[in-house]
Amino acid sequence: MHAKTEGAALLVERTGPLALVEDGGRFGVRHLGVTQGGALDWVSLGWANWLLGNPPEAAGIEITVGGLSLRAEATQWLAIAGADLGATLDGQPLDACGGFLIEKGQVLAFDQPHAGLRAYLALPGGVDAEPFMGSLATVAREQLGGLDGHGSALKVGDRLVAAANVDGCRTLPASLAMPADDSVLELVTGAQIAHFDGASLFAAFNETWQVDTRADRMGVRLTGPALRCGLGGMVSEGIPLGAVQVPPDGQPIILLNDRQTIGGYPRLGALSPLACAKLAQCAPGTTLKLSPSTPHQARRAYLKQLGEWQ
Repeated sequence: MHAKTEGAALLVERTGPLALVEDGGRFGVRHLGVTQGGALDWVSLGWANWLLGNPPEAAGIEITVGGLSLRAEATQWLAIAGADLGATLDGQPLDACGGFLIEKGQVLAFDQPHAGLRAYLALPGGVDAEPFMGSLATVAREQLGGLDGHGSALKVGDRLVAAANVDGCRTLPASLAMPADDSVLELVTGAQIAHFDGASLFAAFNETWQVDTRADRMGVRLTGPALRCGLGGMVSEGIPLGAVQVPPDGQPIILLNDRQTIGGYPRLGALSPLACAKLAQCAPGTTLKLSPSTPHQARRAYLKQLGEWQ
C-alpha cells in the first residue's frame, strides 16, 4: 500500500463516478511510454492549494460530476475550487470555491454539477502518500499512481491523510471566476496545419464546435464541420498536452492528460495550457470556438497564472 496512515485524515464513505488523487502531473518519463496524468483543470487545483498555502501542484482530489462523501477523522482546514458540485458540510451548503474548517465527525459531500464538471479538494500540505515516478497522479489506463500506486480511483474505506497542518486559509480574490466561463479556447497553431485546405482552416476558427459525449481524461472529441487534410500516411510522433488531432472523419480530438504518448493523425496544433483547463470544465453539448494563438501568447498567459500564486 502506498497510502499513509498517520496525520489528520478523511474517510471515504461514498464515491461518485470518478474521484482521483491528482497533482501537477508526472514528467520526464514519456520516453518510457508513460503519460503525464495530473489535474485536468490545473488552474482550479492550483487555487485550491493556494487557499491552504500549498504549492500549486500539490496532490489533491479531482472530483468529476460529484457523488463523493468524506467523514473527518480530525478537525482540519480544507479548501475546494473549480466546478460547483453542490458541496455541503453536514448538509449545510458550502461556497463552491473557498476554504473551511471541518471538525471531527463532520461529513463533506459533493452532490452534482451546478456549473462545470470537476471540483478540486485540497488538504493541508497535499495528500500524503508514496509517489510513483515522482508523482501521485492517478492514471487508470496505465495502472499507476493514486493511493494504492496502481491507478485506482478512490473507493469506500480509503483514508486521505493530510501531509501537514495549517491554522487557517486565505480568501480567493473577489473578481476570480471559478471555473473560467470563457467558451473560446486558444489553439497554438503548428504541426501539420499547412496540409489542411483553406475551407477547413476557415471553418476551424470561425465555426462553432460542440463537446461530444465521447470525452474523458484521455481526450475530448468535438463535433462540427468536417476538416480535411491532404496529408497521406504519417509516422507516429510525440503528442503534447492539448494536441488537436484530426482523424479521417474530420472531427477534431483534443488530447488531454491521460493521452497516449505518440500518435499518427495530422494536427492543427495544440491548445494552450489555460485552454486545456477551461476544456476540462466543459460538459457534453457545450458550444465553444477555437482561436489561433502563438507560443509566446500561450507562455505569457501561463506565466501570468503562475504569478498569481506567488
